Amino acid sequence: MIKKVNRNDVRKARHTRVRNKVSGTTEIPRLNVFRSNSNIFAQIIDDSEGKTLVSASSIDKELSLENGGNVEAASKVGELIAKRAKKAKITKVVFDRGGYLYHGRVKALAEAARENGLEF
Repeated sequence: MIKKVNRNDVRKARHTRVRNKVSGTTEIPRLNVFRSNSNIFAQIIDDSEGKTLVSASSIDKELSLENGGNVEAASKVGELIAKRAKKAKITKVVFDRGGYLYHGRVKALAEAARENGLEF
């Protein structure tokens, strides 16, 4: 009998492989992305201290989005994370796509963050 592969387990394994090579430092923190079916979340993390420096999501009240699970919402979250990073004096980050493929919502978030001043 063939068992159906759980796509999230495969993503987590992919993320673990990437995380073995990518880590955020105090100088260059890590921009992590998590997407669910209905929302998208981004965090800038300093792995050396284990602290989240800046975060943004499609749930944030200042965005007031109708649908948090589309490309438009992801690009707005990318803009917001870049603005918050500027306030925290963060300009360079390492991008961690969280095991997701780099297209659609993840790509929109990354490109919006780049356009608004984050370098990665």
